Amino acid sequence: MTEKDDVVLFAVQDGVARITLNRPEKRNALNDAVVDQLKAALRSAEANEKVRVVVISGAGQDFCSGADLSALQKISGASVSENLADARSLMELFLMIRRLRMPVVAAVRGKALAGGCGLATACDIVLAASSARFGYPEVKIGFVPAMVMAILKRNVSEKRAFEMIALGDEIAASEAQQIGLANKVFSDEGFETEVSGYVSRFKTLSTPTVALTKSLLYQIDGLTFASALETGVDANVIARMTEDCQKGIARFLKKS
Repeated sequence: MTEKDDVVLFAVQDGVARITLNRPEKRNALNDAVVDQLKAALRSAEANEKVRVVVISGAGQDFCSGADLSALQKISGASVSENLADARSLMELFLMIRRLRMPVVAAVRGKALAGGCGLATACDIVLAASSARFGYPEVKIGFVPAMVMAILKRNVSEKRAFEMIALGDEIAASEAQQIGLANKVFSDEGFETEVSGYVSRFKTLSTPTVALTKSLLYQIDGLTFASALETGVDANVIARMTEDCQKGIARFLKKS
């Protein structure tokens, strides 16, 4: 397969796996090929022991504009079973991001809309350029942002989530940061440099510890307080037994 055929690019350098949506002429819109190649890239990152962090971005001016016209046409003429398979494929992508052992960072330039906004929000961290725009406009074509709703509601307040999905308006990067949809907003001019500097921080941290932290954070989602504490006890014990923790404690005690 040539690079021209690759609607998703994958590269690993210095512990960072970079996954790039590569349909700039289509504003990196989602279709079956993009979703399949995204999942393949995530599997490659998971299998590479050198990878400490994954960065997902879009080629060209936009991060991802959601489903493309051909995907929408396919939906309109598909059977129930075909639509079910298609929806489950996207669900699998969101689950993969959450279950990946390393942090997944969305680096958002331009627009992240509909499923593209869902893709960004599904990541563990969202870094946005100051001119970036976020939104769930599905309601405007009589569609429901169904699976991404589960993600959005875990990132922002219930009322803010409802406003975004019921009105379908776009919001600026600064507002996305205010409501908890984005972690950081960087200038357009220095965006790439700032993103590289931010993700490089993971290269200095214990990979098993970060993986355990991510797993625990999402594992306690939906648990009762007591059950979450019990799950935390198990993770605490596992962390104590790791080589990285033993060495870290030794270094700390030596400094004291």
